Amino acid sequence: MTEQQPTGYRLDRRTALAATGVAATALTVAACSSYGSSETASAAPQGGVKQEKKQDGTELARTADVPVGGGLISGDTVITQENAGEFKAFSSTCTHLGCKVSEVSAGLIKCPCHNSTFRLDGSVAGGPAPRALDGKTITVEGDRILSA
Repeated sequence: MTEQQPTGYRLDRRTALAATGVAATALTVAACSSYGSSETASAAPQGGVKQEKKQDGTELARTADVPVGGGLISGDTVITQENAGEFKAFSSTCTHLGCKVSEVSAGLIKCPCHNSTFRLDGSVAGGPAPRALDGKTITVEGDRILSA
């Protein structure tokens, strides 16, 4: 009489290693897909202070605070003044992975996460960002810049 092997699936070392690699890749992709999401980015306090969302008509800045050829970040809004008297506003959320841009200097809006840069008109100047910053509507009343 011959001894019979149990019927069923046998997992060899090569298959086990491949399955482990697939599982690790799936976990990495899942973790990265939530990195920089708008929920995470908006809930995370910056500088230890939770920023409140600005209401319509809320003053974001004074015109004198926005340098010609530069800009500033006010909450979740980037305000620029490429030419004197021409103010533009954009979301401060980078279009690459949702990080918040951190500064406006040397005529560029800069994201610290992966070094994307944007021109003062919001268009991509460099880095991995796939598209321009999302535009925002503002109004200028006298020397005040207001959310719209």
